[in-house]
Amino acid sequence: MTPLVAIYLLWLVWIMSWIVAAMWVSPTIKHAGLGRELLYRVLVFAGYVFLFGFVSTRYDMLYRFWRVQSGILGWVMTALVAAGFIFCWWARIHLGPLWSSSVTRKSSHRVIDTGPYAVTRHPIYTGITLAALATAVVQGAPTSFLGAGLMTAGWYLKARLEERFLREELGPEAYDAYAKHVAMLVPYVRWPS
Repeated sequence: MTPLVAIYLLWLVWIMSWIVAAMWVSPTIKHAGLGRELLYRVLVFAGYVFLFGFVSTRYDMLYRFWRVQSGILGWVMTALVAAGFIFCWWARIHLGPLWSSSVTRKSSHRVIDTGPYAVTRHPIYTGITLAALATAVVQGAPTSFLGAGLMTAGWYLKARLEERFLREELGPEAYDAYAKHVAMLVPYVRWPS
């Protein structure tokens, strides 16, 4: 098995398990709305298409910077993909029934600031971004890096939307106190909101 095959299997297992886990959530009280979510959804979808849809050995020599077939770098990137998904799952399990694939308010919604949410405010997006970037490194194609970049931009926009929505729904004092102490997406890296 090559690192790239292992990475594709990790993505497949993560996506399938994520879909199954989506059945265990609390009822939604309020939804941000598709209009507010459309841009991030388009960016994330386009990111997946570019990350996985344009990978072809037919054009390796023309459209790749490199391709990691094996070796330490390939397996280190595979480990980073796995670490990203483990971080996602830790966050998903820690969030429990408050999780949603959309920007929503659930019954008994509150700010979660423990576990992975004490490391970043959006650990699921952090984990997916890490997995996408490590995948792009192994693929070595410009389209792969474009895909990882589009996904990262989409997750960033969704994180910003979630934060605005939670400030509206839970009150700015509840969310701002948390946001003041915990980095948004990159652990321990703070930039102005």
